[in-house]
Amino acid sequence: MHPKLGAVHHIGIAVRNLEEAKKIFAGSLALPCVDEKTLSERGVKVAFLSAGNTTIELLEGIGPESAVSKFVEQRGPGIHHLCFEVDGIERVMKELTESGVRLIDEKPRPGAEGRLVAFVHPKSTLGVLVELIEK
Repeated sequence: MHPKLGAVHHIGIAVRNLEEAKKIFAGSLALPCVDEKTLSERGVKVAFLSAGNTTIELLEGIGPESAVSKFVEQRGPGIHHLCFEVDGIERVMKELTESGVRLIDEKPRPGAEGRLVAFVHPKSTLGVLVELIEK
């Protein structure tokens, strides 16, 4: 059986400065900011903006060792990842692994919204970081 990815849940955008990014996305583009969080244990500040059927997740790294900070330093600000909803995240992870897809996470973990998430390594998806989130 092949894993089934559902709808795009959100698009993660790495930014240098969350407040400046919100001026563009929530201000100029008028996407409502529905929540903000600081996830110190992950080294990131996040703003969630509503964009119809999906969410835009603005990500600012906290400190130079943050994965998001390193991403921005190496590549500049821009799309960081795509997130897809899945039913049965552990099953989907197993099926992806069995089909030769490389995962970053061995087990799902709580994401910024408290739902279980896991990441697919970008080397398996043409350089795109893919996040899976449990429905």
